[in-house]
Amino acid sequence: MSYTVTAPPLPINLNSSLTSPKTDREEGQVQSLKPTNPSYKWRLLIAYDGTRYSGWQYQASPPTVQCAIEDALIKTTKLNRTDLCLVGAGRTDKGVHARGQVAHFLTPFNYDTLDDVHAALNGLLPPDIRIREISPALPEFHARFSARGKMYRYSIYNDSVICPFHRHYAYHSGYDLNAAVMAEGAALFIGKHDFSAFANAIHNDRIRDPVKTISHFDVFEKGPVIELEVQGSGFLYRQVRNMVALLLQIGKRAIPPDIVPQILETKDRRELAKYTWAAPPHGLSLVEVKYKEEHMGLPVGSPAVSLGRRYTISRCKLPYY
Repeated sequence: MSYTVTAPPLPINLNSSLTSPKTDREEGQVQSLKPTNPSYKWRLLIAYDGTRYSGWQYQASPPTVQCAIEDALIKTTKLNRTDLCLVGAGRTDKGVHARGQVAHFLTPFNYDTLDDVHAALNGLLPPDIRIREISPALPEFHARFSARGKMYRYSIYNDSVICPFHRHYAYHSGYDLNAAVMAEGAALFIGKHDFSAFANAIHNDRIRDPVKTISHFDVFEKGPVIELEVQGSGFLYRQVRNMVALLLQIGKRAIPPDIVPQILETKDRRELAKYTWAAPPHGLSLVEVKYKEEHMGLPVGSPAVSLGRRYTISRCKLPYY
């Protein structure tokens, strides 16, 4: 598939602004790339089934979501990965899914239209990864550093037998969970806290700020499925899965809801380990990344946002009977 590109006279020079230092986030470290030429920036909204991937972050082997997207971008743009500088909003762990992952990449040229490159990328990607939207991005926008919050959802199939269609996307609990009691426990996470007790160790030298703000933590019952939806300013490594694991114990009525502030106060991961281990990854999905509004505008003279092509027919091509 072909597409047209143009090179306007005043490209955006991002040479000095895209070094990506290491920062803390829900699913571990990220890799830095630095552009070498004046660039145009493009934002991707991405959904993927993480079942067969070793997370988001680039690795030579085994396959990751970032690797698959970079391969498609390389084939489509004819650029190498160091020029593309693909950066995601955050790393999701092995087996974790996403409905609203966000990333940006760079090109040394502008596009007349984004529909063609959008169709080309989805045509090259495996069926368990899809680019939902491509849009031009301002120079100030950064998929990681412009983020002001994230929303995650954890699904639990609460019945004696799990429906096989849910097996890759929901944790199966054969216990009779009390969703109302789980909601009581979830409410105790809301607010600004030091979440050291709910963060797994990361094997690098990064210094993480353990103080995060949880704006909401809701529990929904939809038939046999219990959904836990949490939104916060940021999350430490495996923080969401550790919070969910404790709520599962509360839902089983093995421990009371007021255990939440007690463990938070200790700031010690070993205290949580007395009660539970992290919940499995396949029930977790990154739903949405929230951004600073001033970074979400469109550059002047940029092509329209692409939501993908929709096809219509002008008349029925089959005879009526």
